[in-house]
Amino acid sequence: MSQQSFADLGVSSAVARALEDRGFAAPFAIQTKVIGDVLDGRDVLAKSPTGSGKTLAFMVPTIDRIAAEAQRPAALVLAPTRELATQIVESTYAIAHARALKICAVYGGVGLEKQAREAAKAHIVVATPGRLEDLLSRGAFSLKHVQILVLDEADRMLDMGFRPAVDRIVAKCPKGRQTLFFSATLDGEAGRIAELYTSNAVRHEHTPPAQKAADIEHRFVRVEREERLDMLVHQLEGARDLNLVFVRTKHGADRLVRHLKKKHVDAAAMHGDKSQRQRERALADFEAGRVTTLVATDVAARGIHVDNVARVINFDPPGLAEDYVHRTGRTGRAGDKGVAITFVGSEHVSDMRSMTRTLKLESQFIEAAGDAPVKKQHQKPRGAPPGAKQGQRPARSGQGRPGAGGPGGGGGAPKGTGRRRRSA
Repeated sequence: MSQQSFADLGVSSAVARALEDRGFAAPFAIQTKVIGDVLDGRDVLAKSPTGSGKTLAFMVPTIDRIAAEAQRPAALVLAPTRELATQIVESTYAIAHARALKICAVYGGVGLEKQAREAAKAHIVVATPGRLEDLLSRGAFSLKHVQILVLDEADRMLDMGFRPAVDRIVAKCPKGRQTLFFSATLDGEAGRIAELYTSNAVRHEHTPPAQKAADIEHRFVRVEREERLDMLVHQLEGARDLNLVFVRTKHGADRLVRHLKKKHVDAAAMHGDKSQRQRERALADFEAGRVTTLVATDVAARGIHVDNVARVINFDPPGLAEDYVHRTGRTGRAGDKGVAITFVGSEHVSDMRSMTRTLKLESQFIEAAGDAPVKKQHQKPRGAPPGAKQGQRPARSGQGRPGAGGPGGGGGAPKGTGRRRRSA
């Protein structure tokens, strides 16, 4: 992290305060490189990997450049998946609110009408290409007032076959717009379309320093949603070390903490709806060991830097391979050995199998989950492979709509695990 502040980069005091309230005291390297050029109105080509802080690199200056009285939508962010679109909105909603701006996510799989109404009123629309084209074709709103166009994870959009849709969407935006192009690579087709979409762009590349691979044991536990709380308590029984538990939603985090306290587990929640003081206190209590279990959402956990987390438990499975890497990377730090445990329900088996294949963890997934059904939660299943632990349920093939349910659930768990898919 740099020694500069966001204010030093030219960010407004309102946005800088909102960032500080959310735990962002100083900009990361890619933010330091990019923010000034965006505030100056320059087109930008940025090569930066997931997890480098690129979301704030384009969202912070975009929020600062859009006026509250601007015709809407004034900014458009294209993202390859609903999970990424939702994450961008959740992580910057409060920052946009600091400048009286409305921001909304547009993606497939939910009702059109509500999204159409919200998008038409929003200053900033964060959208997947497929659903955006649906709304545009219905006349829900137009892109003629777009001042800033952002393409996030552009290389993934190309990999997923969105090039024709992106071309059509870009053509609907004003020619005099400002364009920000973010990609893990600027080679090949990604580099060619970057040149087509931008004008006299400033180019920035950020490659994080290589880090020693963490020493993490990955475990996958088969447990249905109505039994997850008991399984979590079983995993935490007698634990005196630090445990970080991930859930999908803010409400799910609060609900799970209440249930854990009833089971005599010391736990605290950390998410975006908590005040800065509440988050700082929860993190301080966790780091000092006064609370041994911290329940967090993905966005909130980006501010957690604690070296002695013994276990990460995915109460709700992650939606993307990148999220799995980010979550589990909170353990096994500073030379310590860590354990990452993921609860897998029958509705998650197909997606988790695909994700673990992408992450080269499929052998651990198959070895831990097995193939035969089990009858009772804490009994070793009949036909389980040698070495199977109590409480682990064998995976069986099957696919269904993920549903969170249970104390930590927040509706259906997001799909998307590194598999390519055409619609979003």
